[in-house]
Parts: sequence; C-alpha cells; structure tokens
Amino acid sequence: MSKLNEDALHALKVAFCYMPKAIEVNEYDFAGRVDKVLADIETVREILLINDTDPDEVYGDINPDDAPNSTY
Repeated sequence: MSKLNEDALHALKVAFCYMPKAIEVNEYDFAGRVDKVLADIETVREILLINDTDPDEVYGDINPDDAPNSTY
C-alpha cells in the first residue's frame, strides 16, 4: 500500500480526532453497528501506522495546546 501525501494524511488525522475511541463504542450508541464501527476505527489506525503515524499521538499532534502534557 502506498503512503498518503501530506494533505491527505493531515485530513485523516483530523478525522481520526473526531472518531469515537474503541472503548466508547457500545450497543447503546451504535445499535447494530458495533462490529462495523470497530472495524472502521481499526482500518484508520492501520493506515496511520502505515504512514509512520502513531494513532495514540494524533490528537496531540493536531491539537498541541489542548493535549495533556506527558511526564515520561
């Protein structure tokens, strides 16, 4: 799979910030779609990793003033 250009990667990062976290996905909020939503989240995470981007660091990269400070 080829890597995304910078604009497409930035757009994916922004969209990922608005996606629910896997732990937030439940049957109440996503009735009948839990497996699909979780698969979609995993797909986006995989594409970020292919593009040398840690999905767990995306929010801080996009919103540095709003991200919690790391202490390690």
